[in-house]
Amino acid sequence: MDKKTGIIGLVGVIVIVGGVFAFMGKKSSNGMKLETGVVGRTSITNVVTATGTVEPVTEVDVGTQVSGIIDKLYVDYNDVVKAGQLIAEMDKVTLEASLQASTAQLARSKSEYEYQQKNYDRYKLLHEKKLISETDFETATYEYEQAKANYEEAQASIVSVRRNLEYATITSPIDGVVISKAVEEGQTVAAGFETPTLFTIAADLTKMQIIADVDEADIGTVQDGQRVSFTVDAYPNDVFEGEVLQVRLGESSDDSSTSTSSSSTVVTYEVVISAENPDFKLKPRLTANITIYTMEREGVLSIPNKALRFIADPQELEPLGLTVDNPDATAPEGQKLVWVKDGNRLTPKNIMVGSSNNNVTEVIDGLEEGEEVAVDLAVDAPVLSSNSSQERSPFMPGPPGSNKDNKKK
Repeated sequence: MDKKTGIIGLVGVIVIVGGVFAFMGKKSSNGMKLETGVVGRTSITNVVTATGTVEPVTEVDVGTQVSGIIDKLYVDYNDVVKAGQLIAEMDKVTLEASLQASTAQLARSKSEYEYQQKNYDRYKLLHEKKLISETDFETATYEYEQAKANYEEAQASIVSVRRNLEYATITSPIDGVVISKAVEEGQTVAAGFETPTLFTIAADLTKMQIIADVDEADIGTVQDGQRVSFTVDAYPNDVFEGEVLQVRLGESSDDSSTSTSSSSTVVTYEVVISAENPDFKLKPRLTANITIYTMEREGVLSIPNKALRFIADPQELEPLGLTVDNPDATAPEGQKLVWVKDGNRLTPKNIMVGSSNNNVTEVIDGLEEGEEVAVDLAVDAPVLSSNSSQERSPFMPGPPGSNKDNKKK
């Protein structure tokens, strides 16, 4: 090996050793680094998510209190109706026959009542003059009272029959839109223990509401007046706005919102949310995915939550070239302790905190905007330099010129 070759080899060794020392100097001896956060202003928001159903604000089920056959239908789905408008008629033949029978019964009972009243007056006069026995007078009194009761019963009966005849003419109770029709002409309806529903009429579809089921773990933070945003699957790219109108005290009665397992029962509460619908995109019974903003703070001074849990250990921070002032510092009751980084020093500060979410906490007092606080110690993952040596298979060809150097040696 000549003198020139020896000099080149020595320079190569120096370059390699110098590269190794440069790489080691970029990380701490224990492979850790200090993460910090800057005190700044941000928005703090807490939300509650739930699902609900879009409903009209005012919705009336129109039914009938009498049994019979649907004779005529005058409206259909989506028809706009006015209060008092005729929407259906039932067959009235039977009801009109009942009215005639009740009218005849009323006439008979009236005649009987008038006769027994005159008879009673006569017997009363004779009884006062002691011209009839006590038994005859009691019989006359009894027959008079019976006739009077029958007459009053006939009067009540004809009122009921006339009202049933009126019920056979079905009108809309409100101004609105027909959103449901449950019968067809010729169909028989039976009004037994419950009134059969013929139509469902919604008052104003430009103003809707959402009945949402909120879990019992979240209901404590939901209050009237809170802002709500929601989406529906029919318009996945549209975000609708609303407001909490009412938090109902009773638990949800919907079976689908209460699931029972072998160990627990999930309880939900109904929350009523307003929803403007000027373009009629929201249709009754759509499922809404809602977000209730239980807290909204705009532009508040805040720090990462992890800064409140950071512990400044001098032994861990010394290899990083950091000095800890007063490492045994503690926060008084009602305050929190954070570590402020100023150059290579960590100084404890007691602060007052306010609102918080999963990421940041509001700082009420104790810190200034722009200050740097310690957040966490993390592993400093080394990044290999481009000129660092790498293992290579001996069977792979070397870089250009390597064979020539070997031959020279």
